[in-house]
Amino acid sequence: MALQSDRWIKEMSEKYEMIEPFVDHLVREENGKKIISYGLSSYGYDLRVANKFKVFTNVYNVVVDPKGFTDSEFINIEADTCIIPPNSFALAVSVEYFRIPRSVLTLCVGKSTYARCGIIVNVTPFEPEWEGFVTLEISNTTPLPARIYANEGLAQVLFFKGEEECMTSYKDRKGKYMNQVGITVPRM
Repeated sequence: MALQSDRWIKEMSEKYEMIEPFVDHLVREENGKKIISYGLSSYGYDLRVANKFKVFTNVYNVVVDPKGFTDSEFINIEADTCIIPPNSFALAVSVEYFRIPRSVLTLCVGKSTYARCGIIVNVTPFEPEWEGFVTLEISNTTPLPARIYANEGLAQVLFFKGEEECMTSYKDRKGKYMNQVGITVPRM
């Protein structure tokens, strides 16, 4: 597998709508104000977090169960920023919609600005021929509340092209998170 450059990411996004909307440069400032960067970088794409969040709560004293997940475990927030309580967790969604080519697998890592504040972003790989908005998992590992900024960079997507196409893609398998819109909780 080879890591793909900004040229390849730009070409795939402009010709095949791999990333939509696509920003062909790194944006670090908007309206004269510094922001957490997003857009095309040398060997990746910094995606933005949208303004919709699901923050874990323990109001109902439930057990987090990946086989029996319900919305009662969350508080829904729609805002320009989201405060994640200490030692807590939130789900969010990307601004960008992704269409991954059949010969490509992505890895997504949190941006260093957040990581240096104890905020960990976890996203599973985007498999070959997966498409949709990305559900983002954000953990606040600190003993303090943490602020997340909507419509700014949250994580960087790295694109790896295989030497040959896979036999079975995510689309072929009819993956349960295909074409997801909004924040998608665990499915069985």
